[in-house]
Order: sequence, then structure tokens, then C-alpha cells
Amino acid sequence: MEEPGTVVIIARPGSDWSSSLEVLSERYAYRVVLAGSAAEALTTLSSIHVDLAIAEDNENESGGLDFLAGLRVSHPDIIRVYVTPKSGSMLEQTLAKAAIFQFLLKPLDAAQLGLVVERALETRELARRHRILSREFKISGGALMFAERKTALFRPESQRFEKLVYVSEQMAEMCDLARQAAQTELPILIQGETGTGKELLARAIHYNSLRRGSPLLVQNCGGMPDELLQSELFGHKRGAFTGAISDRLGLFRAADGGTVFLDEISEVSPSFQVSLLRFLQEGEVKPLGSDKVLHCDVRIIAASNRPLKALVERREFRQDLYFRLKGFEFEVPPLRARPNDIAPLAEFFAAKHADALGRKILGVSASVIDKLSNGEFPGNVRELENEIRRMVALARDGEYLTTRNMSPALLAAAPRERPGAGGFQPEGVTLKDQVESLEKQIVGRALARNHWNQSRAATELGLSRVGLANKIKRYNLVPSG
Repeated sequence: MEEPGTVVIIARPGSDWSSSLEVLSERYAYRVVLAGSAAEALTTLSSIHVDLAIAEDNENESGGLDFLAGLRVSHPDIIRVYVTPKSGSMLEQTLAKAAIFQFLLKPLDAAQLGLVVERALETRELARRHRILSREFKISGGALMFAERKTALFRPESQRFEKLVYVSEQMAEMCDLARQAAQTELPILIQGETGTGKELLARAIHYNSLRRGSPLLVQNCGGMPDELLQSELFGHKRGAFTGAISDRLGLFRAADGGTVFLDEISEVSPSFQVSLLRFLQEGEVKPLGSDKVLHCDVRIIAASNRPLKALVERREFRQDLYFRLKGFEFEVPPLRARPNDIAPLAEFFAAKHADALGRKILGVSASVIDKLSNGEFPGNVRELENEIRRMVALARDGEYLTTRNMSPALLAAAPRERPGAGGFQPEGVTLKDQVESLEKQIVGRALARNHWNQSRAATELGLSRVGLANKIKRYNLVPSG
């Protein structure tokens, strides 16, 4: 699914962008995010994929231009457009240093701005396609001229859902559903191992929802005592407890009209679960030390690295709260269950950190991709990113990332098992018998890798829990030992 172009406008206080917003949003169908400051714009850039940034200045000001100049280093792929009341040779020299795509003079003409943005994004897309074709031919030629060097292979373009990068079918299906869920007002529950990208998915959902113009606030619930968590989310009155020297608004009221992301929701105490359930049911907020009950409109996105259904079965998590949270439920698969995503992620992180460190990296060699594909990555995508960041830091300008700079643990990883090779031996005479014997081995090894956690094994195999249970019964599989 192709996403519309995203435009961020850094507007000065008191500026009227209503006509431009209407043209960009309605006529061109771009997603437009209005930021009131450079800090707010940077927060947006860290949360969503942005194609073009527009900043403005008044006479004798340069804050907007300085921001765009900074983007040239921190986000070089973002196209930069400048709005200013002045012109002249000095301005043109300044704009050249900041690599501005185009500047427009005030008073701003909304139709002209729309045309500039359209042409800028067309130019960006043509440049992207040119890079892909140039890279394909360059690598093909290099392979003939330098047979001893194993260079990176040309790969199909990866898909993106904001900051989530993937090619695997599991992630594509999940992100397609997440796009649909974003348009609703239902709460969202995201589960998955640490480092899989649960917060990135939560941010993508918020910025693709009707609430994207309101705040997204984040609270990690892990390891926090009830009183402190109550204060952080519901707020408190001065003197409500020792150290409460002033009133606190609380995240729920601060995010009114927006979204609150509650990470590690599985760690909250039973008593706090009651408070959270009350909020989800009625939207009621009662600050600590106050007798007044307030109401606010907040969408909750919760995340857990432990399966809440299992906690409910063990009576460690309230069933009614679980059902309230799972308006939509997502399980982000671990990286080892989607090895096809390793290559595009590695290339994405290499480009990202090469830009951040000011390094010129030509790409990721095929030998590195092979070694990375063998890794188990218990830390998932976060661990992969740390590995690539380290390799970029050790690499020299103008070279590919090679196995020379890989960590010893990944270099020593044994090749990943693949169906039909490396230990999978079909049994039986007929084709049907041999196929079933291979399926039995694949399912059994997936269960063993996941320590017989059927939810994780089912996710890895692309099956439902019921489908996996049927295969376990059919092949009489039992835990070893």
C-alpha cells in the first residue's frame, strides 16, 4: 500500500497556514503535520517518515533557515522548502549553503506552494529510482570485474509503515491491519518480545489516526510504584503526598484529544489495574489528593513483552481489563521469525547511521547479510541496529560494510536451518508421506526453539494457535526431556 507524501510545516506563532493546509491536504492528498516549534518538529521526525519540511522566517530572523540547514545533516533525505519575506543575492548564497530545494516569498500563495511541493516530491522519486538503477548496474558490473569481492546484492524495495521497515509477509499483513485500526477509536494492544518495534508501531498508528494533530505521550509502567504511576497518569494536587510541592496535570489530561502509549502494561499492580479499567470505561480522571472527578478523551495504546492472555489464565492480570485493552490486538513477530527482513533493515540502519556519523558507506556486503541471517537476535531489531551502528563506526569512508567489523558472536553463528537442507531429511516413500515428515520436523523444531511456547511458535510458522494445536495432535508431538 503506497502511503501519501508527508509534509511537516514549522510555523511561527500567529502565522495563518489554513489556505496552504487546505491545498496540500485536500487538493494533493498529502498528510500535513503542523509543528509550532523546531523541537516539536524534531519529535515528529523521530516518530514518522517525513518527505518534505517547510519552515518560515520573518524579516531579520533566521530560526527557520537554521532548522532547515540542520536537517541537511540530520535528515538529508528530507526535501527542504523555505518561506521568507526577503530576497536578493545574499539570501541565495545562504540558501545554497543550506541546500534548500526552493524558497517562496511572503505573502505566500497556497497554489504556488502546492505546485512546489508536488514538483519536489516528483524530483525526489525520480532521484530514488535513478539511485536504484545505478546501484543495480554498478553492482552487476563490479561482480564481473572484481570476482574476488563479494558485494551487496540488488534487492527489491522494502515496504515502510512510518519507521517500520520490512519485506516479510507477516509484517505486511500486520501493518495493513494497523493502518485500518488507526482510523478507529478503539484501544490497541501490542505484544511482542523486547526490541521488536512495539513503540514504533504505536507511534505509526497514532500519526495515521484522526488524533495525529494532538499529543502522543508515552509512559513506561515497568518497575514504578502505584503512587508514582498514579501521579504520572492521573496527576495530583499539591500536598497529596510527601514531595508534591505543586499541582501536576497528569498524562491523561495533558494528552486530551490525543493518545497515551502505556509500555510494559503487564507490570502494573492489581490495584492500579482497577484504576486503569475505570478510566477506560468512563474516561474519568481523579487526581491524587482531589475530590473532583474530571473527564478527558484519550485513546490508549498498550504494549507488553509478556503474553497477557497467559497472565490472565494465571490470574496475574484482570480479564476485564485485558478485553478492554484489546480493541485491536497485534503480535509483533521476533526478528528470527522473519529473516527476510534482516537485509532491508541492515541496509536501512547502515544508511541511517552513516548519515548520522558523516560516513560514506557504499552498502552492506552479501557476506554480512549471510552472517546476519544466521543470528538468533534475542534483542531483535534493536540488537541488529546496534550491530550495524558499531560496524558503521568501525568502517572507513568509501567502503562496504564487511565481515571484518562484525562482532565475534555473529561471525561464529551456525548457519540457520532451512527446510530440505541442513538436517531436514524426508521420510517415507510417497510424496505425501515425505511432505508430512518434513512438516512434522519443521513444527517440532519451531516448538523446541520457542521452548514450547505455542503462541510464539505459531507466529514464527505463520499459523494460528488452533492450527498449530491441530498439527501437534496430528503428529503426536511432545516436549523432549
